[in-house]
Amino acid sequence: MTGFGGADGEVAGRLARVEIRTVNHRWFNLSARLPMELGVLETELREALRRDFDRGHVTVNVRWTDDAASGIGIDWTRAEAVVDALRQVRDRFSLAGDVTVEMVARQADLFGTRRDEPMAAVGWDALAPLVASATADCLASRRREGAVLVAEIASRIAALHAGGQRVGQLAPARLVRERERLSGQLATLLEGRAIDEGRVAQELVLTADRLDITEELVRFTAHLEAVRGLLASDKPVGKALGFLAQELGREVNTMGSKANDPAIAHEVVAMKGELEKIREQLENLE
Repeated sequence: MTGFGGADGEVAGRLARVEIRTVNHRWFNLSARLPMELGVLETELREALRRDFDRGHVTVNVRWTDDAASGIGIDWTRAEAVVDALRQVRDRFSLAGDVTVEMVARQADLFGTRRDEPMAAVGWDALAPLVASATADCLASRRREGAVLVAEIASRIAALHAGGQRVGQLAPARLVRERERLSGQLATLLEGRAIDEGRVAQELVLTADRLDITEELVRFTAHLEAVRGLLASDKPVGKALGFLAQELGREVNTMGSKANDPAIAHEVVAMKGELEKIREQLENLE
């Protein structure tokens, strides 16, 4: 699920801003950008966010916003080492060209704010409240999006339920038409001779067993109820809903293969369309 949250506050006597962005991802994946002074806190940051975000690509940006810095500083020792290393790579592999400003500028850790006095070590307790505030803001954003997605999926589930009911109402009429078809074919073949009603009944029993979709409709309805239950939950349900969508698709496909009826086939096509729309929405739901 997508979401955004931000918070401003004080961290170890300085003003900072924490921004958290999330997009859908199969697993939890963190990308953090911290000021050099806070770089050692990335492990604690990961553990804190892992507790609040079950899965998704989480991007965190923490930056100073005060005017305590007197300018941009450059780590000249490291810059010289980077330039030398790049030239060694060039020479080792016989590459053309020389080291450029653009190549060096990509090394973000060479640059930082320069303070008149070095900043003391910062502990996780100093940053944690700001991260918690930004996390709460992001989660609220995700819940708003989730409510919209749930409403959309619920409307598709209602359409599937209605389609299943129509299929259940249409199914019995198939046997009546099948009896008429068999009787007509036999009358043509027998050319006026008496029809063996027992034989017709036997064929109808075999046909009814082949065309029966009662079990599929029962399972289909049960899966719909399970989906409704998950949509009402306040826990991550994306994976479970994905599984149920597969099961619903399996039952609908079986109904279609057994249908032998244009009206039921039409309903099956419509239900497949609703399922496809649900699957698209599940890509954005945690």
